[in-house]
Amino acid sequence: MDSADGTTMVKDQRLTEWHMHRGPYLGDISALCFLHFPTLSLPILLAGLGSEITVYNLEVNKRVRSFSVFEGVRVHGIASSFPHDTLVAVFGETRVKLFSFAFDSVSGSAELTLVHLLPKFGHWVLDVCFLKGCLPCHNVESHFLAVGCSDNAVHIWDISNSILVFKVQSPVRCLLYSMRLWGHNLEVLRIASGTIFNEIIVWKVAPQYNKSSSHLENHDHRSISSSNGCQLKEQLYEAIHVCKLIGHEGSIFRIAWSSCGSKLVSVSDDRSARIWAVPIEWKQSLNHDPVALVLFGHNARVWDCCISDNLLVTVSEDCTCRIWGVDGKQLQVIKEHIGRGIWRCLYDPISSLLITAGFDSAIKVHRPHTSLSMGLKAAQDFPGGTEVFSICIPDVLEHIGFMNSKSEYVRCLRFSCQDSLYVATNNGYLYHAKLCDTGGVQWNQLVQVRNGAPIICMDLLAKDSFDLDCGDEDWIAIGDGKGNMTIVAVTNHGCTPTARLCFTWPAEMERQLLGTYWCKSLGYRYVFTADPRGRLKLWRLPDPSQSDLQSSMSSNNVLCIAEFLSNYGMRIMCLDACMEEEVLACGDVHGNMVLFPLLKDLAIGISATQEMKITSVNHFKGVHGISSVSSVSVTKLGYNQIEICSTGADGCICYLEYDKEMRNLQFTGMKQVKELSLIENVSVDNNSGDRLSCSYAAGFASVDFIIWNLVNESKVVKIPCGGWRRPHSYYLGDIPEMKNCFAFVKDEMIHIHRQWIYNRDGKIYPQSLHMQFHGREIHSLCFISDDVLVRDNNSCTTLSKSSWIATGCEDGTVRLTWYSPGIENWSMSKLLGEHVGGSAVRSICCVSKVHIISSDTVDVPDGRIGLNSAVENNDNPTLLISVGAKRVLTSWILKNRMLDRKNDFLTDYQYKSEGVDDRFLSGLSSSMTFQWLSTDMPTKYYITHNTPENNVEKVVGVAENVSNTINDAKMGSLISESGMANLVRDKLEDDWRYLAVTAFLVKCSGSRISVCFVVVACSDATLMLRALILPFRLWFDVALLVPLLAPVLTLQHIIFPMCRPYKENIPVGNVYIVISGSTDGSVTFWDLTDSVEAFMQRVSVCNDEKKFDCQKRPRTGRGSQGGRQWRSLRSDLSRKRQDSSLVTFKAKDKTKSISYAPQGTSYMPNDSEESKMIGSQSTPTDPLELQSKTDNSSVGICEIQPLCLLQNIHQSGVNCLHVSEIKAGQNTDSCHVYSIVSGGDDQALHHLMVELSPKSINLNDGILNPDIRHLVSVPEYGKDINFQTQRKNYKIRFLNYDKLPSAHSSSVKGVWTDGTWVFSTGLDQRVRCWHLQQSKLIEHSYLIVSVPEPEAISARACGRNHYQIAVAGRGMQIIDFSVS
Repeated sequence: MDSADGTTMVKDQRLTEWHMHRGPYLGDISALCFLHFPTLSLPILLAGLGSEITVYNLEVNKRVRSFSVFEGVRVHGIASSFPHDTLVAVFGETRVKLFSFAFDSVSGSAELTLVHLLPKFGHWVLDVCFLKGCLPCHNVESHFLAVGCSDNAVHIWDISNSILVFKVQSPVRCLLYSMRLWGHNLEVLRIASGTIFNEIIVWKVAPQYNKSSSHLENHDHRSISSSNGCQLKEQLYEAIHVCKLIGHEGSIFRIAWSSCGSKLVSVSDDRSARIWAVPIEWKQSLNHDPVALVLFGHNARVWDCCISDNLLVTVSEDCTCRIWGVDGKQLQVIKEHIGRGIWRCLYDPISSLLITAGFDSAIKVHRPHTSLSMGLKAAQDFPGGTEVFSICIPDVLEHIGFMNSKSEYVRCLRFSCQDSLYVATNNGYLYHAKLCDTGGVQWNQLVQVRNGAPIICMDLLAKDSFDLDCGDEDWIAIGDGKGNMTIVAVTNHGCTPTARLCFTWPAEMERQLLGTYWCKSLGYRYVFTADPRGRLKLWRLPDPSQSDLQSSMSSNNVLCIAEFLSNYGMRIMCLDACMEEEVLACGDVHGNMVLFPLLKDLAIGISATQEMKITSVNHFKGVHGISSVSSVSVTKLGYNQIEICSTGADGCICYLEYDKEMRNLQFTGMKQVKELSLIENVSVDNNSGDRLSCSYAAGFASVDFIIWNLVNESKVVKIPCGGWRRPHSYYLGDIPEMKNCFAFVKDEMIHIHRQWIYNRDGKIYPQSLHMQFHGREIHSLCFISDDVLVRDNNSCTTLSKSSWIATGCEDGTVRLTWYSPGIENWSMSKLLGEHVGGSAVRSICCVSKVHIISSDTVDVPDGRIGLNSAVENNDNPTLLISVGAKRVLTSWILKNRMLDRKNDFLTDYQYKSEGVDDRFLSGLSSSMTFQWLSTDMPTKYYITHNTPENNVEKVVGVAENVSNTINDAKMGSLISESGMANLVRDKLEDDWRYLAVTAFLVKCSGSRISVCFVVVACSDATLMLRALILPFRLWFDVALLVPLLAPVLTLQHIIFPMCRPYKENIPVGNVYIVISGSTDGSVTFWDLTDSVEAFMQRVSVCNDEKKFDCQKRPRTGRGSQGGRQWRSLRSDLSRKRQDSSLVTFKAKDKTKSISYAPQGTSYMPNDSEESKMIGSQSTPTDPLELQSKTDNSSVGICEIQPLCLLQNIHQSGVNCLHVSEIKAGQNTDSCHVYSIVSGGDDQALHHLMVELSPKSINLNDGILNPDIRHLVSVPEYGKDINFQTQRKNYKIRFLNYDKLPSAHSSSVKGVWTDGTWVFSTGLDQRVRCWHLQQSKLIEHSYLIVSVPEPEAISARACGRNHYQIAVAGRGMQIIDFSVS
């Protein structure tokens, strides 16, 4: 007995060593403040992030340190004391703290020390202000802090004596939305209060001079003691009303005073900002009728504002920052944030720095050009130091009057460098324009094509783009309307460029030559021409080093060595080649990608006796929907593998991979640039290993030319030009923010915008201080499995504890974020992609473990059994499944390149405890590569699931027999009265959405085919088992889980390995069980084993992988479809029943369908129901028909009945559910115990322990039945289940049941367990830790988090005695739970 007590005491002592530590918060920025130091040229920035303050050094553009200032209270505002002082006041809700801030400019370190903690105020604090002065009857100057509260009162705190000296209440008593204080001493303190009545009350604090001095002395001694023990001298000062500002039609969110106090700016819910002139004295206000200057421009609520002597800045919910002149004219619009808007803005007139911060966690630093302060005209004339001038071609100015058919005008433009522009006209002239620094131009006519035919197309191979052996030359290829091609080599040895050689030959028939293209990998000896019918010709040009000018001009020396024929018959718009892999990639006008073989013999000079006709080796239809492909770039990825990057008129950057050996072309990724409707080209950072790390995108949005920084998500250049249809050209330097040129034609003039700054030491604006995250609420998150992380505890301990976290957001984005406990900041966040049309992501899960089905269970063709286990492990994918609104189901495949070069990576980038360098972060970011895998959406057609009354009675009767409950409540009807008549699902309802998902991977032993089984819950109270066949990307509906009365909110699964009992212990397969939690508070168990194995049985016969053609791309919901509805291949499918249980792939209908029915007594749809076993968006190349060995005439989707129903577990919806195997004590090789924890809207946590074990097998028995036993109290109607299964024989025992009715003070939103610890979170903004002791939940500790409205929680064991907990909602925060 003593031994047991001693063991318990030791165990309790160990539990007390566990502590929760609050980690960094990643969410919206709620406060900004500048601190000026005499030793620094730029101010220090303080940013409020959750309950923390983050310090940034703007001189080096880096984060210095973060400080936690509150516990569970968000920082609402930060105020600094007088210049060069070190006091900082931080307030949030009803709390105010005073800190002393110190910054060492040499070491770059910062310290924040608490000075005073003010007493808790009775109302929320809206603003604070530092003051100097002395109280009446006191000659000693002191420092004060004025605190404005939401009850329209001001409290004065004496900083020197740490006492609240007095409180002044405004004569207008009302609640406020906003307040702003102004003044430097008590005598001039003014207050502007934004009331709930859409008015601004301006009042001031003044001494009561009408009191006698003796009376004041009496009041000094007769101070009123407040509730917090402070001495108040309320009668010393009084509130004087100055004026009332009326005009806003909505709530007033923010107020800002001018530096002199004569003006204030207010922003409101009515989408306007107003500038008010405020009288200084009360006497002036008697004759003052305030009239505001109204600023309209935002199209949503305006959140914040700031004002200087020359500028006014407003930020809004529309994610724009607008800069205005003091006269109300809009000078500039900045849009670089995403999500719910920009919360805060801050402008420093000394350094001319503008800071914006918003919901997306990004902090952007801008430096508006000094011309903005001079007004609108100056801002238009000198936008950021850009030269803007216009030129015209020679002889155009001599033409008087309107243009006619003989007038000369510009057809094509091409920049070769920042001061060199080639111009082609309709009269066949090719000009060179030398752009001078003063804005002038020197024209030089190079050539005129034969017969003066109009030039239709032109391409330039600049001297800087490749290495030439024959001199320093630009090569220009021009095609005219007569079908002739002309090549001009331009040299510029002197001051005047000259055409060194020029030759012309007929390339096409008249009006059939539409495009000409150089290819950098082929050089200046080869040029392509394109016609309207998708035909591409490759021409070999004469060698200029081996012939003189006269002989080279002969067209006989130009040979057409190859003709490439596109199978789409559409005009080729762009191309690129990889000579090492002998592949030519072409994009056409309808968004298709075509690959051709490009033999090296064609490029090494082997003479061709006749023109070669070359057909495509592969193609991809609709890479950019039906929008034109604008550029193609081909790079070598590996042995016999290339990567293709293309841009198009759908505003997307697409990535494809081509396997030359397998001749397989697959879509691997896409990035949408929402600011651009057409992307002309992207610049790739060759030093980065990340294939998605293109730095800049150049293109158009409506009538504007835009250069977009893809890394910082910021706009570099925006030039109104009239759109992409006008002749135009651009040129980018090594730093596009400082070096860019753009030229376009309008009204016979060539307009040029040029910015070319050579100062490399100058800073580039805008800058990003804090990485951009989700711009809206996060609904789901999960840790990426340890299998894809770098873990090496001997050489890199801290890196082994780093985590990748996947998150899904309300705006439809899925991101992957890296966190390391050794770094006090989130280091990087990568955007995987977006759901179709930005539909919200409701649930997300990671799948990495593959469950093998033995060859005894399924029939594997003999030719496929030769795969060994090593090959199987290499082919095992790691998937990320996300579901959400519009019933979008998206899968992503995660590839970790670091696993292949782990040792080299850790050697080259050694991690240090004090920090990491940029090379390390860049290598880590590029090591995780992500590929979009597949997206599935329902098509727009009706599916009516009619259930006859007799079948409903059958379902209800079976359900009553299989349903068991732990709660003492009475058994309710499984089918409602209306549901008994008809179960209808209308596929045309747009508001249906997926609410939950769980998934697992299954693979046949010896087969390369893997199947990801996905269970999704829809808001229309349906639960579906779906299958994704890999690597073919085919989606199939497998089974419907019925009956279901209420929508399912959460899903989990258990995969129980079955072994033969006793001494044999031989694995015979798995049992697949799904657990669902519904809105009616019930928890249901479903056995999917028969459906999974039957599906794998039929998939295993698909041995001819080359017959599959699974070309798909993500649907974007925007211009890639050209404004038309995306046509699904399933819309052509005949939905008539087929009397077969075959796995059938129909080439005739260009669809694939798999139909089967597992044996047993599962309810099957009747003849009126439609088959849904359909592969979506797939096109086979060859007819293929594969049959299974099962003969069954029923072909509809099978319906799986519940294995066990636990009704009324919660009094309301089951919001969260988590399952974990208990690996200690009670488990054996054949018996497994699982811990199931659930949380709901009833604020309760429920814990259930379940044991799964095999039963003894009697071969004489017929169909085997699972056995369910209750070792806890059950109602009298609890019976053994009579659910029939074909191969499995197991039993389920409910070992223990525990309920905590008030685990949280509000709804429980997330829960996680590993069988030892349980972590939960709820709307009470707390994370609670529970310890499982003897199957009971014992609360260990809790922590208040900075995440408002938490919606999800996930955790990861980082080793012994250490957990990382991630909480997400309006932002995300990490909590470390470890032994300390």
